[in-house]
Amino acid sequence: MRLLIVEDSLKLASWLCKALAQHGYAVDQTHDGVRADALLRTQAYDAVVLDLSLPGMDGLAVLQRMRERGTGTPVVVLTARGDLGDRVKGLNLGADDYLAKPFELAELEARLQAVIRRAHGVSAPTVRFGPLEYDSIGRVFALHGQRLQLRPKEHAVLEVLLLRMGKVISKAALYEHVFAIDASTGQDVVEIYIHRLRKHLSGTGLSIVTLRGLGYVLEAG
Repeated sequence: MRLLIVEDSLKLASWLCKALAQHGYAVDQTHDGVRADALLRTQAYDAVVLDLSLPGMDGLAVLQRMRERGTGTPVVVLTARGDLGDRVKGLNLGADDYLAKPFELAELEARLQAVIRRAHGVSAPTVRFGPLEYDSIGRVFALHGQRLQLRPKEHAVLEVLLLRMGKVISKAALYEHVFAIDASTGQDVVEIYIHRLRKHLSGTGLSIVTLRGLGYVLEAG
């Protein structure tokens, strides 16, 4: 899953990026509202963590422009504790959730997972597709009840495919959802992870099908 952190505190942004990257997310960051608006126009994200006090353009303006463009990417707004006015404004402009500072990383991650699931029409924390089960809170895959041991990028690719529940995703889009903007690899690396996942899924009743010219789809049966 690829996240955008928009936070004017360099220290907090750096900490968030490192911590979330260690948990398997691909993370981009910016400290400026104008830059955030530009990134959201050109890049694909699974969720945005958006501070409201930003130089260049405040967070509410960034959020408003997103929604006016029809961008449905989930947004978790960061607010000062007790600032009810900003929370209300953010929710009215289309924020999916809010979190008051200071906060615990575990709570932020739980809220991110929740808004990402809802964006894909999944409400329960455990996602099931045939014999595959994904605990989005513990971020653990199980196949026929047995934990699936995956490398971080394999996990990220399978998570993207699973949340689409049988829908096709192109190689370019899959790459965008798994790698940060400063990644040094090209899109063809996706094929390596697809190949590895097919080995994990072999004989399970699940398959990752390549649709030439369209992309990949996770199928059951």
